[in-house]
Amino acid sequence: MKTKAILAGVTVVLAGLGLIFLGCGKSQKSAPYVVGGIFSISGPASYLGEPERNSMEMVAEAVNAKGGINGHPLKVVIYDDETDVTKARLQATKLVQDKNCLAIIGPSITPSSMTVLDVTQKAKMPLISCAAAAGITAPAKDRFWTFKTAQTDAMAVGRIYQYCQKHGITKVAILTVSSAFGVAGKGQLLAQASKHGIKVVGQEVFADKDTDMTPQLTKLRSLPAQAVICWGVGPAPALVAKNMKQLGFTIPLIQSHGAASKKFIELAGDAAEGIIMPAGKLVIWQQLPDTDPQKAVCKEYAEKYHAKFKAPESSFGGYAYDAIRMLNQALVKAGNNRAKIRSQLEGVKNFVGVSGIFNMSPEDHNGLSPAAFVMVKIHNGGFQLID
Repeated sequence: MKTKAILAGVTVVLAGLGLIFLGCGKSQKSAPYVVGGIFSISGPASYLGEPERNSMEMVAEAVNAKGGINGHPLKVVIYDDETDVTKARLQATKLVQDKNCLAIIGPSITPSSMTVLDVTQKAKMPLISCAAAAGITAPAKDRFWTFKTAQTDAMAVGRIYQYCQKHGITKVAILTVSSAFGVAGKGQLLAQASKHGIKVVGQEVFADKDTDMTPQLTKLRSLPAQAVICWGVGPAPALVAKNMKQLGFTIPLIQSHGAASKKFIELAGDAAEGIIMPAGKLVIWQQLPDTDPQKAVCKEYAEKYHAKFKAPESSFGGYAYDAIRMLNQALVKAGNNRAKIRSQLEGVKNFVGVSGIFNMSPEDHNGLSPAAFVMVKIHNGGFQLID
């Protein structure tokens, strides 16, 4: 583990990646291309930010080993926002004031991304967020300089409700975190219910740091729900799973994509068994057919991450992995011009990533379709593809 002083400071890495063979024969004496990163490496969302930081550094290191980008070393300057919105904003301000910084990747969570994009939009700095809320990039005309690689909450809700329809679930109770991520998810759960023939028969809210969800779940247990949908990230959704088991719930628990990590399974313990959720293909890449274009990318990322960090790969780390690879591709053509980098990002087509196949446009700065999600079930301590 890094010390707190290091976590609170800046990680500077010169790097590069074999997936994008960029200018291998050119001189490393050229001025570096500087890219900023803001991640929740510590604090409640550290299970998001740590693999994101790791992934960005891994890519950068490999890129530099291949000669950099058109002969320019890739220098990444990464800050730990400690899952603190105010710190994320201060760090973004510092990065946009650096005339050498060309773009920023992150932050890890929706609230921080929303405050950071306010800074980067005004500074005309390209930002590639790793957070989920659709509002980070929509409407695109109001998020001219902002992109993101995480699948949206709208897509996740759509996949959940499609699953419910398929399995005859018409009444659900929802339990959502009080943060911006939860508010956005709740909005989608309520907005999309009727078009899928689903009725939300009850709704409760919890805070990120709550240590007991029994009061909320006791209320929901008295309702005629056929499933409980929990929307949150971090330790809290795992606590929901444990409390539901303690209360003897017999109906399914469906989590959001915010729980689609091995860390969640670890936190929930035996209460994780049977939980259903939408997830990116990375968590079940070995179950994909060889004809799926994402399988090779997921395999390479998973194997390289595990080899370097001796830890499981993470869908959240995959967001940063896709972002830095996509940005590197833009840098090849745009060089050290922020406006041209933005235009290159907006023109991304058929980019096969860990999180999906990206097709950006002036109307869509996320570029993913609902096909970026699959439905999975936790079984025997792992994820099983079910739909």
